[in-house]
Amino acid sequence: MQYTLGSIGVLTGLSLIMLSCDSSTSKEAEKNPVADSTYAPVETKAANTDYKPAFEGQTRIAGVKTSTPYDVKVLSEGLDRPWGIAVLPDGRFLITQKGGTLRIAAQDGALSEAITGLPKVNSNGQGGLLGITIDPAFESNRMVYWVFSQDTPNGTLTAVAKGTLAADEKHIENAQVIYQATPAHKSSLHYGGRILFDKEGYLFVSTGERSDIVTRPQAQDLNSALGKVLRITTDGKPAPGNPFEGRSDARPEIYSYGHRNVQGLAFHPVTGDLWETEFGPRGGDEVNRIQPGKNYGWPTITYGLEYSGEKIGDAIQQHEGMEQPVYYYDPVLSPSGITFFSGNSIPEWENNLFIGGLSSIHIARLVIKDNKVVGEERLLEDQGQRFRDVQQGKDGALYAVTDEGRLYRIGKK
Repeated sequence: MQYTLGSIGVLTGLSLIMLSCDSSTSKEAEKNPVADSTYAPVETKAANTDYKPAFEGQTRIAGVKTSTPYDVKVLSEGLDRPWGIAVLPDGRFLITQKGGTLRIAAQDGALSEAITGLPKVNSNGQGGLLGITIDPAFESNRMVYWVFSQDTPNGTLTAVAKGTLAADEKHIENAQVIYQATPAHKSSLHYGGRILFDKEGYLFVSTGERSDIVTRPQAQDLNSALGKVLRITTDGKPAPGNPFEGRSDARPEIYSYGHRNVQGLAFHPVTGDLWETEFGPRGGDEVNRIQPGKNYGWPTITYGLEYSGEKIGDAIQQHEGMEQPVYYYDPVLSPSGITFFSGNSIPEWENNLFIGGLSSIHIARLVIKDNKVVGEERLLEDQGQRFRDVQQGKDGALYAVTDEGRLYRIGKK
């Protein structure tokens, strides 16, 4: 389906950008609103490597195009390096800004003043105020949980904190750090940083391995919190039932390991499975379905290269006891926040995974069936934005923030 850029207007001081489809495509969509046609893979650039996928469809799957007409609107351009979105019960959005403050955005894009009272962040490099989620009982307790990069005497680390959003919505009250992903390291890279609640009321938190060659092996080290997906209580303790519970040679908060830099976490709306996206180096971005106790391979196996072009380790892509990505990218997408689409407003998108792409400057839509990717589409690639997070709102539309400060709404016409 081909979209053309429509008019740009001003509405209550906010810019509005709409993409509309032509009439012939609309008629086609009315005839067949849920079926995607198959196209050539969306990736046409040369890969960085000559590595072969482990199975058919692991990369460069056939392209698809959305038939249902939808609108794309820029609701705001006033955010300051937004990073994470939490959807509030009333439909508004609580958004982190990398420098260390929060903003609330109304569904029309109107922004609150900066919300303060959070612990100081180190916003150098990839650090700052990162992922955010709200307590399942937020309406009664107003509790907020977030991830940030924290200074310590030994370097920086990924930390988790919680606090109460004040009734006046101008500051966070009683903020306290509940977890630190040690060891600290003197780097400004690979903090991970996503956080979300599971159905049992525990927190999943992602970390990075801090990028440097000296810290990479810690992704494989069960006595390190680096390069992991963690599962903790709201007090920062290891959640009961974790896969390494009771083992003296492993941290009990670890849920999965062997990760490089996980910036996307989401639950499948039907299966309940946890999925993640993580950055590869030069090539080798991954989409994984996370299973408890599993090893996802970094840095032993990878579909990427060093940024210099040199091979990584033994340059192998498969190893016994290490999980294969469901899907990988080469060249990279630079995948950040993700969400699964649920609801019937756009039938083709049901249970599809949407990934915010940074260097790729688009949102990737992945059609997933039986835990395999069967189609891919690129959305909003004409916008020239680095998409940092994407979440589904209470109205069923997708909302995305970009490094450049925009808040988008993507939904049915």
